[in-house]
Parts: sequence; C-alpha cells; structure tokens
Amino acid sequence: MALGGYADRIARVNLTTGSVSYETIPDDWKRKYIGARGMGVRYCLDADPTCDPLGPANRLCFMNGPLTGTLANMSGRMAVVTKSPLTGTITDSHQGGWSAARLRWAGFDGLVFDGISPRPVYAYVADGRLELHDASEVWGKSTHDTIAYFKAKYGEKDLTVITIGQAGENLVRFAGWINENDRASGRGGTGTVGGSKKLKAIVVKAVKNPPKPVHPDAFKVAHDQALSLIMKETNITAPRKGGLSLYGTNMLMNVTNSIGALPAYNSREAAFANAELVSGEHIRDTILVDEPTCHACPVACKKEVEVEYKGEKIRTESFEYETAWAFGPNCGMDSKEAVAYLIMQCNKYGMDTIEMGNVLSTYMEICACGWNGKVPLNWGDHLKMTELVEATAMRQGVGGVLAEGTLRVAQHFGHPEVAMQVRGQAIPAYDPRGLKGMGLGYATSNRGACHLRGYSPASELGVIGLKTDPLAWKGKGELLKLLQDIHAFSDSLDLCKFSAFAEGADDYAAQYAAIVGIENFTADDVLKTGERIYNLERYYNMLAGEKPGSDTLPKRFLEEPSTKPGSLGHVCELDRMLEEYYACRGWDNGVVPEAKLKELGIL
Repeated sequence: MALGGYADRIARVNLTTGSVSYETIPDDWKRKYIGARGMGVRYCLDADPTCDPLGPANRLCFMNGPLTGTLANMSGRMAVVTKSPLTGTITDSHQGGWSAARLRWAGFDGLVFDGISPRPVYAYVADGRLELHDASEVWGKSTHDTIAYFKAKYGEKDLTVITIGQAGENLVRFAGWINENDRASGRGGTGTVGGSKKLKAIVVKAVKNPPKPVHPDAFKVAHDQALSLIMKETNITAPRKGGLSLYGTNMLMNVTNSIGALPAYNSREAAFANAELVSGEHIRDTILVDEPTCHACPVACKKEVEVEYKGEKIRTESFEYETAWAFGPNCGMDSKEAVAYLIMQCNKYGMDTIEMGNVLSTYMEICACGWNGKVPLNWGDHLKMTELVEATAMRQGVGGVLAEGTLRVAQHFGHPEVAMQVRGQAIPAYDPRGLKGMGLGYATSNRGACHLRGYSPASELGVIGLKTDPLAWKGKGELLKLLQDIHAFSDSLDLCKFSAFAEGADDYAAQYAAIVGIENFTADDVLKTGERIYNLERYYNMLAGEKPGSDTLPKRFLEEPSTKPGSLGHVCELDRMLEEYYACRGWDNGVVPEAKLKELGIL
C-alpha cells in the first residue's frame, strides 16, 4: 500500500543547464528513510560521495519530513543536506521558523540542486512550481538586505526567504542558510555549497495549508497526547513555566558551569567565573524584548534581545546557549551586548556562530602562546572579535585564514592540537570531562562534533526521565546509540529536537503512522528506522573516504584533567565508551560491516 501524507513532489534542479523537473519519491525510500534528514542523505548517496564538496557533482538538498507543516507540535523544521566543505562528510543542518512549513504548503517535500550555475540565481517556489531567476541584484548583499529585497518584490504576506550572505558567496567554509533574518541552518557549511553553486536564495510563496493526516481520528489522539506532554508543568517545555520556555536554550549556561562542564578559554578550563552574565536568566532580566516562535510550537524558546553596542542599537534573535557560550566563556568574554552584536553579525553575513566562536578562541590561544604576532587577539577582546568576524565573512587579511574553520586555522599556525574539533567541525558548549556521554557523542557524530546527534545531556543533566551520572562512562555507549537513533528518526519527520524533552518513541510512532496511514508502527520501528538512517550516514562517509579510527576527540579532553569543581581531576574515557558503543552498533572500529548494511536494507 502506498503511503499518504506526503506531497510526493520533489523539484530536481540542474543549475548548470537551468532545467527543472519534478518527480515522486520512491515508496521504498519513504518507508526506509522517512523524509528530511534521512531522505536527504539518500538523495546525496545517489550522487557522488567522493566529490569535491564545492564542485558540480555535490548535491544540495532542502528536505521536509512527512510531519512538516502539519498541525503536529513543533513541526516547522527543514533539513539542508549535502557533503560538507568543512568536514568532507555528509551533513544535515536544520532550520526553524516558517520556511519548512511554507515549502510544504507550496506543494513540495524537497528541492534537490545539482551542478553549478554560470551566474547568480535564486529559486522562486509557488503552487507546485519552481522557477530560476537572475540574482545579480542581490549577489553581494547581506542576508538581511536580501530578505528585505524579496519582501519588497513579492510582498511580505505568505513569503519566506532562505538565503546566504556574503560568507556563503566568499566560500567561508562554515557559511549557512538564513531565513527570517535570524533562523539558521548553520552547521557544516551548507551555505558555502550554495555559494559554490551560485545559488543565492530560495523564495517561497504559499498560503497556510496544513497537510491532512490519512487517519485523522488517530492523529488527533496522538497530537493531543503529545501536546499534553509538552504542556506538562514538570517538563522544561511547559509554556511560560518550563526552563526552555522561560530562558530558551540558555537555561543551560549556569547549570553546565556549576558542574564543571562549560568549556572556557578554548577548553583550557571547564568553567567560567562570569558565565552568569551571559546566562538565560540574566538575559531575561535585562535585555529580552520578545519571544517569537516557530510553526506549530507552543514553547517559544527563541529569545529576541535589544542592546546598544558600539553606538548602534540592534535587535536580534537568538541569544542561544551555544552561541552565547561560543563568543562568551569560550573566548573569555562576558559582555552580553557584545554577544548580541556578534550574533547579529553572523546572521547578517550568514555564518555558523558555533564555528565562528571556536575559530576566534583557537586564534586567541594561538596568539596567547606567541605563535602569531601579526594580528593579535587577546582573550575577551570583543571589539577586535567583531572586526575579525567581518574580516572572516569578507575573507580580508587574516580573515582569509579564519574563514577556513577551526581545524585549518590551527593547522595553518602549526598547532592542530589546539583546535577543539572532531572531523574538522568545532565542538559545541559541553566539556566531555564533565559530561562523558557528550564526549562519545562528539566522537561518533557523523557530521563532525555535534551535540544534536544524540543529546546525552538530556539524560546526564536529568532533563528527561532516563537519568544517568554525567561523570560515569559505563553505559554511555548504549545510551548514545539509543538517543542517536531516536533523533535520526525525529530529524526525518522533521520535528524540533526539543520535542524529545517531553515526547518519546511511542509518541513519534503514533503521529507518523496517523499522518502516512500505516498500522502497527511501534517504538521499536522508530528505533530500527533511526538505526538505518544513522548507518546510512556512516556508509556515506565510508564511501567518501573516511578511515577507521576517525571517532576521536582532541587530546585536551583525553589527557588534561579538569581543574574545576564538579569535574575536578576527570578526563574523558573515550576508548572505554567506544568499545561499548561499537558492540551496541555492531561496528568494527567505526566501520559498518556489509552484513549490517544488508540487515538494515541499505544494500
């Protein structure tokens, strides 16, 4: 029986020739890979995994899931999937807001771009059609100016603009896609791939038209159950009551700092004395001005702030935990005004804030150690930081080096050991000496260092019912596999990751089954499908040339004990966790055996 719930329409765009065609999704792919993240990886696998990420053979996919744009809670997500110019691996980077829902309402499950355009172009999507138009008038403009241009051209009503800024055009390796000025697909350089293809923007015009579930009565039951969990006062998702709703993701700043798991000064330390000054609680008390939300989300975790910095009054989203950490404690800096300005800069130019903050902290350590004296950058020097962010986006001066990303910056100055990265992508805001599961998560993430592949802090910090000791290594292999698999499924639906703070595999299974019209889809099916998607990504990386033993961490986390309370004396016991993890996965030193690929139906 064919599955319902999909638009069942993919736009295939050859940018080299300018041709556009439309196709349905193979039913077998729907069942195996669901949509969004899983489906995007499958489309990329059909291209050339050995390709140059910035060459014409690399494929760039904008993919929705079967729940995207429906009435399902937190269903406003889209996955941008491609081979990363930062890591050389497959990557998917998700964005919230309204772009994903509008793409679905316009009649598409996804857009797939191949080739390289001979001139700058943008895609205009409406009423089940995609047209390519000349983008010369907006090439060279910031994301904010580009969005304003298209709003003036097409009208603001029912419009979404997804665009790159100057960073993507200049092939900064960690450029991203921005929509609604501040919502980003930031990680992995997906915007860099857009720049290489001369694809400036995707403009979507669509009125609200939520897809209907195949089994409406079953969907109402599943939807109401999920909503009741999100609204439950004991969950951090509870609107206007839970920590995530009140303080956004930055509710984590003080918590991780207190247990010695907040990397500071480029991870030379595991806590920061003035972390509270950039925490969610302090931001809410001082500079918060609005709390916008995404499609079908009651939580409203986004925190919009207004500050004055360098004589300029700015208003920006989002004062997120990862970003506040990347520019704050990570760089030895505690000015909330400067953090807000740096966020605005990265959004305007279209750059990943996590990578940019790590690039700066890596360069700070290089300067502090005397390995570079030409353009010094001291710890906490936020004025110089803002100058270097602009230089990076424009590839001016030393910015041309910084634009290559954390690992390449450290290699350029002869000290790769000070790059806090995995597979070439910089770490987020968790120190593996204080949160052991996160260390394993970084090491085994298929897209490079990442907290979102399997969010173990939800367990280690007691956010979900499955509580584990953050300083214990035993059991973390099994925990990470479970979380990675369930998140691979939810990323393919595509639901916001924060839904997992309230919902479980049973809830995902019920909503998915009702939307697409299948019977007896269980939590076990969720986990098996997630396992398939995670192994598919690892298989892509193997074909792309990744070698056994790539699941590792910077030596700082493995050999230099923490000196901070909460994690004092601890290192990350990665080897022990990997042994347990590989046994659970059925992998051989990070390699997926052919038998496992066949078992999962990948081969």
